[in-house]
Amino acid sequence: MDRNIPKQASEAIDFYVRTIYSVLKSNSETRLSGFEEAHSALNSVLHHRARSSAIDFNALVYAILRLPGCIRTVSRVVMGQHEMMFKEQGFANIENWTIVSARARRRYCLYDGERTLACFITSRSDIDDLIPVLTAFQIEWNKLHYLFENVSPLRLSDAALQDDATLRLIAEEIHLNYEDFARLCSIWGDEAGLWLREIKKRSSEIRVRLLDSSLIQYMRSAKKWLANILAEQPEIRNRPIFFVSSNTHSLTNMISGYVTYKEAELVSFMENQDDQKLYLEWKRIESGELSASRENLLYYVLKKFQATPEGRYSIEEQIAYEQQSGISRIASFHAFDIEAQLIDLSKINPGKVDPRIRVPEMDRLIRSRAFIFNIDYPLGMTAYNILSKVSEEFEDLRGVYIMGKAASLNGIYGDVIIPSVIQDMHSRNTYLVSNAFTSADIEPWLTYGSILAHQRAVTVLGTFLQNHTFIEEMYRGGYTDIEMEAGPFLSAVSEIYRANRHPVDQIVSLNKMKLPIGILHYVSDTPMTKGRNLGAGTLSYFGMDSTYATSIAILRKILSNEVEVLTKRCDENYCHESNGY
Repeated sequence: MDRNIPKQASEAIDFYVRTIYSVLKSNSETRLSGFEEAHSALNSVLHHRARSSAIDFNALVYAILRLPGCIRTVSRVVMGQHEMMFKEQGFANIENWTIVSARARRRYCLYDGERTLACFITSRSDIDDLIPVLTAFQIEWNKLHYLFENVSPLRLSDAALQDDATLRLIAEEIHLNYEDFARLCSIWGDEAGLWLREIKKRSSEIRVRLLDSSLIQYMRSAKKWLANILAEQPEIRNRPIFFVSSNTHSLTNMISGYVTYKEAELVSFMENQDDQKLYLEWKRIESGELSASRENLLYYVLKKFQATPEGRYSIEEQIAYEQQSGISRIASFHAFDIEAQLIDLSKINPGKVDPRIRVPEMDRLIRSRAFIFNIDYPLGMTAYNILSKVSEEFEDLRGVYIMGKAASLNGIYGDVIIPSVIQDMHSRNTYLVSNAFTSADIEPWLTYGSILAHQRAVTVLGTFLQNHTFIEEMYRGGYTDIEMEAGPFLSAVSEIYRANRHPVDQIVSLNKMKLPIGILHYVSDTPMTKGRNLGAGTLSYFGMDSTYATSIAILRKILSNEVEVLTKRCDENYCHESNGY
C-alpha cells in the first residue's frame, strides 16, 4: 500500500508543536506572545489571517467559544494534571476557585476570580489544543485593541450597544464588516459591553505555565475516572459491554422515548415562539409535505426548551424518565470532564424507543446481560487513555463504535463519512479497518446529506494544527476525512490483541479482528471551500439529520448483534426464563 504521507507539508506543524513543548518544559511562566511567530508561520486553515492587520473573525469566534468567559480578564493560564499538583506549586487554595467552562470545549477549568485560570489536562492533546486557541485569541484581541483605541467610550456603554445603529457606526468607524462584528457581539450577548471596554482598555499579554505533563499521570487519571464509574454502577462489573464514543444526547433520546412523552408540550413551545420557523417545519412534517424526521425535530426543540427558564425543570425529569429505560448518567470526575452513560439493554422498553431503532425480535433483550458504555467524545489522545483502561477492565468487549465530527475535503455539511483507512498523526500509523458499517446502514435514515463510503481519514493533532499545504497534500494522497479521535482509539484497539504496545509509523491491519469496529463521521467543516468554519456557528437542526442517522446506525448494529447472540443461545437450548443466557 502506498501511504502517501506528506511529510514535507507537515514541517510547519511539527515546528509549531516542537516550539510549544520546548518552551513549556521550563515549568516557569512564559509569555504567550512567544508562540505567535510559529503560530502565524503555520498559516493555519482556522487562522489564515493571523499575520494580517484585518480581524480574522472566524478564528476569534472559534477561540472565544472554546475558552471560558472569564478569559476576558485573565492574564495567566496554568496547566496541570490534578489538584495536588497545583497545590504543590503554590496554588494552595485552588479547591476554593470557581469552576468555569467554555461553550464549545469540555475542559475542567478553575478561575481564581482575578487574573489566573487553571486548566486541567487529560492528555497532551489538551496542550496541542489550548496553546493555539489561546494564541489565536490573543492575536485577534490585540488587533481589536489597536482599532478600538480611538473609539469613544460612550459608544461602548451597555445601553448604546443595544442599538444596531451604534454597532453599524462603530463598524464603519474602524472599518469592520458589520455582519461579522454583529455576530461577535451576539456571541457575547449582554456582556458585549464588558468585552469591548476591556479590549479598548488594554492589550492582551497572557502568560502560560505547564506544571507537568506525565504519561503515567494521564493514565492514572483515566483509571480514577473509570473507578468512579464502577463505584457509581458496580453491577456493570463482569458484564459484556458495547463501547460507544458519541455525545450525551442522541443515544439516550432515542432509547428513552422522552420526547414522545413531552410531545404536546414541545409542540406548544414551538407554536408560542416569536420565530415560527420550527413550528412551520413541524406542520409541514406532520402534513406529509416534508419527508424529514419528526423525532429529529422534537430532539432539537427539546434542547431549546430546556435552555429556557420554563423548560429547565424538564432536565431532572428527563434523567428520572431515562432511568426507567435502564439509562444511568455518570457525571465527569474532576479533571476528567467526560460524562459516561451506562445503558442496561435488558431494561430497554421496545414500545418507547424511537421507531427507527426497533429491530426484529427486540423483546429478547430482556434476557441480555450486556450494557452500552457510552462516553461523550474525548479530545485526541484522551481517547487512547480511556479505551485502554476500559479494555483492561472489561474482558467481554462486544464492539467499539465511534461517532464524531469531521472536516471533509470532498463533502458538504451534513454528509456522513465511512472511513476504512485512518492515518494517525499521533502514532504515525496507517490503520486499515474493516468498518462494521456500510452505506446501507445509513441510507434509510439520512434525509438531507450524502454518504461517502470507503474514505481515507487522517487524525490530526489539533484543530489549529493544519494548513492548506498539509490539507492539499493529504487530498492528493486520497485522504478526504479530517478528524481528531479515530487514530488514538485504534491504537488502543490494536493493543487488545497485541503482546506489546501499538507500533509507530507502520501499516497496521485490523481487518481480521473479531471485535467489531464501527467508525462514522458527520461533516461539520469543509476547509477546501471559502465558507465559514465551525467558528461561525454550530450545526443547525438540518445538521442533526446526519448526527441522528449515524446514531441510529450504531444503535441498530448493537441491538441486532445482541439479539442475534441471544437467539443463537436460545437455539442451543441455553435460553430459559430462570437463567437468561
